[in-house]
Amino acid sequence: MNALELLKQQHEEVSKLFKRYEKLKDHDDEQRQEIFEQVADRLGAHAKIEELYFYPALKKEDTEDELREAVEEHLVVKRLIADLLDMEADDEEFDAKMKVLQENVEHHVEEEEKELFKSARKLMTKEQLEDLGVQMEEEFDSLMEGEPRMDVPEETDRAAPI
Repeated sequence: MNALELLKQQHEEVSKLFKRYEKLKDHDDEQRQEIFEQVADRLGAHAKIEELYFYPALKKEDTEDELREAVEEHLVVKRLIADLLDMEADDEEFDAKMKVLQENVEHHVEEEEKELFKSARKLMTKEQLEDLGVQMEEEFDSLMEGEPRMDVPEETDRAAPI
């Protein structure tokens, strides 16, 4: 699968989970917790493959500022996930923090799909994007065999290097 298609598909999966979360009632703590864990796992694994494969593949002088902003946005998302991991779904701040997480993810996705995807299309051939996509998908699938959300708190000290 093409790297850009893979990332877009993952963005859409997380977006659907956020929409499911929004529809839940306050007393649905178990389901809210379950959806949060699905979101956190997907975001944890997604950020990891972007930081390990996608961003380094795009690192050029004219993309460096965009990439630095992207990893800083990842750091904000990771810190929110770490906070939520320390909370229960019935905590009065849980929904508010989930909403902030959603807003940050939506902002990041919008910028990434408009700016970084455009850069990727310029810098990489279709074959390179395919090869990168295969590598990223394999790593994502491997990460998802565990609970990638549990690695997130260890990644909150500073943004990932680019």
